[in-house]
Amino acid sequence: MDAVFKALADPSRRMLLDALHERDGRTLVELLGVLPGMTRFGVMKHLGVLEHAGLVTTRRAGREKLHYLNAVPIRQINNRWIDKYTERHVSALLDLKDELESRKCQTSRKRA
Repeated sequence: MDAVFKALADPSRRMLLDALHERDGRTLVELLGVLPGMTRFGVMKHLGVLEHAGLVTTRRAGREKLHYLNAVPIRQINNRWIDKYTERHVSALLDLKDELESRKCQTSRKRA
């Protein structure tokens, strides 16, 4: 799990993951467009970190190497670290939000 946190800590790697979320099965050349100021070697290094963390898997298709998002490690982090600690708090905040919005609507109707 430490490798996943390390991989997610870098904004460039998060951008690569976002790009793969938008459209899976991208080549290195396509992913270079996601980080235009970075060298080919730099993008390859970031992809290596993501692959080591299990967040990206690859498959050869002829001469191309396609990169795919593997969201399982992120889901495991969510289940382990986020859901169990925030469930009650998030529910309470959503209830509060709904209550405040309904009051706002009632106030708007009274004015009209």
